[in-house]
Amino acid sequence: MLPAFSPIFRRLLPAVTFERLLRFWRTMAQQTGDGVQCFVGDLPSSLKPAPGPSVLDAEIDHRFALLVSPGQWALLEGEQISPHHYAVSITFAQGIIEDFIDKQNLPVVAEAMPHRPEPQSGPTISEQLTLGLLEILNSDSTSFSPEPSLQDSLQASQVKVLSQVIAQIRQSLDLAEILNKAVTAVQKFLFVDRLVIYQFHYHQPSLASVGEESTLAPKPRQQYGEVTYEARRSPEIDTMLGIMTENDCFSQVLSYEQKYLKGAVVAVNDIENHYSSSYCLVGLLQRYQVRAKLVAPIIVEEQLWGLLIAHQCHHPRQWLDSEKNFLGQIGEHLAVAIVQSLLYSEVQNQKNNFEKRVIERTKELRDTLMAAQAANLLKSQFINNISHELRTPLTSIIGLSGTLLRWFDHPTSLPPAKQQYYLLNIQENGKKLLNQINNIIQLSQLESGQTALNIQSFSLHTLAQTVIHSLMGVAVKQQINLELDYQINLGQDQFCADQERLDQILTQLLNNALKFTPAEGTVILRIWKEKNQAIFQVEDTGIGINEQQLPVLFEAFKVVGDSYTSFYETGGVGLALTKQLVELHGGYIEVESSPGQGTIFTTIIPQQSLPLATKGPVQDKLDAVMPFNSSVIVIEQDEEIATLICELLTVANYQVIWLIDTTNALQQVELLQPGLIIVDGDFADVTEVTRGIKKSRRISKVTVFLLSESLSSAEWQALSQKGIDDYLLKPLQPELLLQRVQSIQQEPLR
Repeated sequence: MLPAFSPIFRRLLPAVTFERLLRFWRTMAQQTGDGVQCFVGDLPSSLKPAPGPSVLDAEIDHRFALLVSPGQWALLEGEQISPHHYAVSITFAQGIIEDFIDKQNLPVVAEAMPHRPEPQSGPTISEQLTLGLLEILNSDSTSFSPEPSLQDSLQASQVKVLSQVIAQIRQSLDLAEILNKAVTAVQKFLFVDRLVIYQFHYHQPSLASVGEESTLAPKPRQQYGEVTYEARRSPEIDTMLGIMTENDCFSQVLSYEQKYLKGAVVAVNDIENHYSSSYCLVGLLQRYQVRAKLVAPIIVEEQLWGLLIAHQCHHPRQWLDSEKNFLGQIGEHLAVAIVQSLLYSEVQNQKNNFEKRVIERTKELRDTLMAAQAANLLKSQFINNISHELRTPLTSIIGLSGTLLRWFDHPTSLPPAKQQYYLLNIQENGKKLLNQINNIIQLSQLESGQTALNIQSFSLHTLAQTVIHSLMGVAVKQQINLELDYQINLGQDQFCADQERLDQILTQLLNNALKFTPAEGTVILRIWKEKNQAIFQVEDTGIGINEQQLPVLFEAFKVVGDSYTSFYETGGVGLALTKQLVELHGGYIEVESSPGQGTIFTTIIPQQSLPLATKGPVQDKLDAVMPFNSSVIVIEQDEEIATLICELLTVANYQVIWLIDTTNALQQVELLQPGLIIVDGDFADVTEVTRGIKKSRRISKVTVFLLSESLSSAEWQALSQKGIDDYLLKPLQPELLLQRVQSIQQEPLR
């Protein structure tokens, strides 16, 4: 039954019944006479769904009939859901009809507008319309209880829409597109005013800050949500898109979340009756024009992801079981689409992460390859340069020594003065080779962090005088004026640093300046103090350096410009080693240069802290003054080295005993009681012998020198604590060996 005041009527009717309603509309227009207009036709293409490949755009035949008179407006619409059935709606709501007229662009004349009073002779149009509709609808048994054929047709349509939704899920990975098209199709099929997807958002609250019990246990998880997708039958229906609601009102419905998690589909025919005990919930639904609703859950991974909700806005609605089942099935398939989208998103994230890792790894490999190529190029450059440099002094050494061997017994051909010149030349070239090798070893130790500073207090003036004196001969030979500009009062020239390393730094910088300064030029060493820093500046009037070459000036094995003499003199590591030694002190070095105008190197060295123990290795080797025993024991497996040491010391009037290994060394030392032991061998064997010597009362004062090819500062500190008094690096330098041996004859400094 259709009451006269009901604004909207919806039913599933046979096609025959819908045709009778269309004819009734036309008859009403003809019987009521002037001032009444009737429009019957199909929905124009502009109001139909937009054409496209989407399988959810169902092909529905949409027909309408509009009756307009001064006393009554009535709109009949029918959407064909099967060959023999229509979803029919009848509305008398003026706003909905006006919107329909605007969209249809129907030529409704002003005289037919309902503001004019209707004549009162005979039954009114409203009464005639109500009686006619009651007669047609009451004669149709399917109005309230669908007949089997109608029910079968409805189920077939449901299957068709479900198939279309499933096909869309399989064909697309765009979740927004799937959900949008799904709500549109389901809204049309159910013929509801509004269909929305309400998506939940969960958050875990923080622990309560007050009360011991509430601090131990967190509060239950809270939830809120918003309407993320929506389809409306008409703009007359208010939109809910983007509406966010807390769960305060819904929490009054007992166990509603658990009910949805079990997959229940909730049908509310009339909210005013169903939620009569919840004023909050009724008010919330009425605010959005909801009178009846059908709710199906969307469960994703055992969590309530959201709700699929159908709204009837203007009047109650008796929901059919088939509609409940249909909406529940749509919710299940949408859950599948959501899971599919989440998996795809996860795969995409993994793919992006993998691609990012591949890019990063590729960059690392490219950088490694470039570094390897640079290292290989540097190695090739080093080999080429060092081989040339080694060959130059070796050629002199081999050539001159060969000449001596051939003519030493022919004084007329090779007089003693020339032999002495050859020997000095051989010695000088040998020292150059040794200096180059030592520089490379020191640079390697510095770069690997194996070098420690030997901090002591010394006079900067004495250091400067020593360095200038050592290089004065070179300056005089090259006709260069070498000057010292010392700007520190002699009473304030004490400084704490590694004196040997500072000597090495200044010698290298001055050597470099002398090398590139022409005759009649000047090289100046300036020294001054600023607060706790000592500043050393070396200025020359030499050839200078191009600005483009400055960045590689302190790199090892790099040649600046075409001046190969720089490499030959320093082994390619001179300035690189200097920079490392400066930075080992915590200082820094700067350079200023212009081609043809000279160069200025400025080195800043901070004052260092003295260690707790200030005694040096030579000072610690004797605890009491005692006469020196001139006998020396040499423990050396290499016959050539042993022969060299024995010959040098014998010529210097020392008694020398040679032991091949350390097996019986302790007994021999106790028996002979020498003044000095020179030992070469494995560190473990050497320290074992030294430990026995230092424990013996008879020989505990014997000085022990260690021979080694290389020795880092850390290794020396460890060996010095195990009884080693001093060390000598191979290859041995005769003058240095004799100097060290002679030094132990002097009284130790106290």
